[in-house]
Amino acid sequence: MTQTHRTRHTPERLKGPVTLRGDLVPDSTTDQRLLDGPNNHEWLHSDPWRVLRIQSEFVEGFGALAELGRAVSVFGSARTGPDHPSYALGVQVGRLLAEAGYAAITGGGPGVMEAANKGACEAGGVSVGLGIELPFEQGLNEYVDLGVNFRYFFARKTMFVKYAEGFIVLPGGFGTFDELFEAMTLVQTHKVTSFPIVLLGSAYWRGLVDWLGSAPLEEGTIWQRDLDLLTVTDDPAHAVQVIVDANGPVA
Repeated sequence: MTQTHRTRHTPERLKGPVTLRGDLVPDSTTDQRLLDGPNNHEWLHSDPWRVLRIQSEFVEGFGALAELGRAVSVFGSARTGPDHPSYALGVQVGRLLAEAGYAAITGGGPGVMEAANKGACEAGGVSVGLGIELPFEQGLNEYVDLGVNFRYFFARKTMFVKYAEGFIVLPGGFGTFDELFEAMTLVQTHKVTSFPIVLLGSAYWRGLVDWLGSAPLEEGTIWQRDLDLLTVTDDPAHAVQVIVDANGPVA
């Protein structure tokens, strides 16, 4: 009988604490199945049970991070390669956070997330990765010391805010924008207080900041104090110092 050997390119999917490979990888994610509109009455029986799974994700996240200590969430593109300037910035941010006594929390994936985890890890700090079930970008990067895998974005996003004292946001795509604007909304609506948000990379972010200061501000849909929530810089040391100045040094 011929034996089939797996290769390193075998498809893999994380579902919470479970790893699936090969033919066991489903065609959709847990979030997708939750949010897709129901086309039959099965949801009447399955959705109440989903509540228990969602509850377990919050419990696992709270339990894993409750004693983390002071931390900062770092966001940026998963598509950034190790030779990209943003990757080098991410490594510096992770290192500087560790030297300031902060844990670095990322999404646990590749690119800028890996860079920040690497910087924190190599500097002897705490490197945290909060992974998510996706049809791509699977698995936590090798520099994560404390990793938690989530099925549901909303549970994961709660952990980014609850256990961080600020955000440092490097160049990224839709996921990065999502986290940025959610953080701004939470501060604007006073759901969180004293939460500095730093955009690192002025050439990347300036167009967005300038637009916010034109059309939305002129139309009155945002106020100047909303824009003042953001600090834009090219200096990783300045980015970290903004966090320290807002929250006080780590004892």
